[in-house]
Amino acid sequence: MLSCALAGSGLLLAGCARSTASPVASAGKLPVVAAENFWGSIASQLGGSKVAVDSIIVNPNTDPHSYEATASDGAAIARSRMAIVNGIGYDGWASKLIAANPASGRVVLDVGKLLGLSEGENPHQWYSPSSVQRVIAEIVLDYERLDPKDTAYFEQRGAAFQARELADYNRLRSAIRARYGGVPVGYSESIFQPLGEDLGLRLLTPYSFAKAVAEGVDVGAADKQTVDRQAEERSIKVWVYNGQNVSPDVQRVNQLARAAHIPITTITETLSPPSDTFEQWQAAQLASLSAALHRATGR
Repeated sequence: MLSCALAGSGLLLAGCARSTASPVASAGKLPVVAAENFWGSIASQLGGSKVAVDSIIVNPNTDPHSYEATASDGAAIARSRMAIVNGIGYDGWASKLIAANPASGRVVLDVGKLLGLSEGENPHQWYSPSSVQRVIAEIVLDYERLDPKDTAYFEQRGAAFQARELADYNRLRSAIRARYGGVPVGYSESIFQPLGEDLGLRLLTPYSFAKAVAEGVDVGAADKQTVDRQAEERSIKVWVYNGQNVSPDVQRVNQLARAAHIPITTITETLSPPSDTFEQWQAAQLASLSAALHRATGR
């Protein structure tokens, strides 16, 4: 699991500091807090000049699963008119923080509830293009509810985001699906499953292996043997792993894939670098995956 130590006082250590919107800079804007920066990036772009978005999890070394909220996080939530949480058991600390800082009229967008997903199901829905589409639409609707006088502005922002900002993301997905659909790949964590399915790749890794790695629990012996054998026998053409969570099991498969000359590509759980937008981050990862698939297949 990713890790980010916290000082005993509850204040974040310097290496884990997050960015907080300045009260001066956000004057007159709709204050929004997102638990994680992948949703925060989308919310910020959809809100444009009418919205000030503060993302809590911005450091790639911070584990959203086990993050401990700070006093400054509570203050940001208390000021917010809208809060965005992932839900699905991923960031329970965020929902607790919202409950502890109630405000009349605040809109809370819980992605899991929006998608009808419950704890135990795959929480990594920012890797599901169809889920991302539903979240985009809901954010625009929520902005319009909170600021109806600017409805036309938010509609325009939403249309522009779809047509312009997501263009490379959508183009790369379509290209990979058309050229490499059905290619067998392995993956280290459940974060890749929704995207891999969208791309039409044949995901050979047992989901129980990927889920265990993502949750930081022991991987079953049978799953270890299966994944090791897939690499050793080159049943998979590409190995995809989360570069922010290189557990001993993942390290072992990385070594086996390298020994078998299987192309390897990485993904990350949160924006990396954190200065990237959601679509820049995703498009870069898709381009890297496409290159790995090309090396593996020659297509």
